Amino acid sequence: MKTLSSLLLSLLLAGGCVADAQTPPAAAEAGVHRYVVERTFAPGALDKVDAAVKARVNANNEKHGVRWLMSYANATKTKTYCVYEGPSEAAVRKAAADNGLPVDSVTEVPVTLLPK
Repeated sequence: MKTLSSLLLSLLLAGGCVADAQTPPAAAEAGVHRYVVERTFAPGALDKVDAAVKARVNANNEKHGVRWLMSYANATKTKTYCVYEGPSEAAVRKAAADNGLPVDSVTEVPVTLLPK
């Protein structure tokens, strides 16, 4: 059964409606997979994320062939939904561990739903 957060995330990533579905050909051919990582943080933890922290996270991610594309946070900044590309779920989880980041769930999202 789909959780409310995964349903909301699906709608957010789809732009609110479904009109077309596709898998980006370059990513599929290169063996790169896309994932959404759900995380829970202590209040105030995200306030400490600056350019230096982002640079360190990105450098650690590169060691595992993982790329951070973007993140969405709730209003209290205690939950994030982060979009990543990487060779496997294990690589995404290893990069998170090396960065000291929590992982509530990792969901592969191979299909892009476009609003047009």
